[in-house]
Amino acid sequence: MRLLSAIDTSSSGMTAQRLRMDVIASNLANINTTRTEAGGPYRRQLVIFEARNPRSGHSFKDVLGQQLEGGAGVRVKKIIEDQAPFKRVFDPAHPDAGDDGYVNMPNVNVVAEMVDMISATRAYEANVTALDATKGMALKALEIGR
Repeated sequence: MRLLSAIDTSSSGMTAQRLRMDVIASNLANINTTRTEAGGPYRRQLVIFEARNPRSGHSFKDVLGQQLEGGAGVRVKKIIEDQAPFKRVFDPAHPDAGDDGYVNMPNVNVVAEMVDMISATRAYEANVTALDATKGMALKALEIGR
């Protein structure tokens, strides 16, 4: 059973990081979107993770036992909009320019998105490595049984 919980933990991390990569891609795709259905420019989205806890132990012994049996994994709690201010760019010819000639542009920063993308990629790779190690241990255990 512990082998399956290790696989489940790694797969939950891979699933969460894949969704994080999807959100980062959406942010980058909308870097110049000045009009959305909600009105106004696109707002950067952020993924919030939380620990996934299949058993809700309330005592210290229960919580410690869960940690010894294997992690519970991670899940996406919610996707929120970044409330940072929009960038203002002077472009009086733009159709969304105000009376002062400034356009509100999305609050997406390419450098921050690329750093987040690298972080998500590394976290995904770490989960793949853990999954491969678990698979290797299972194969070695089967070889011992021969």
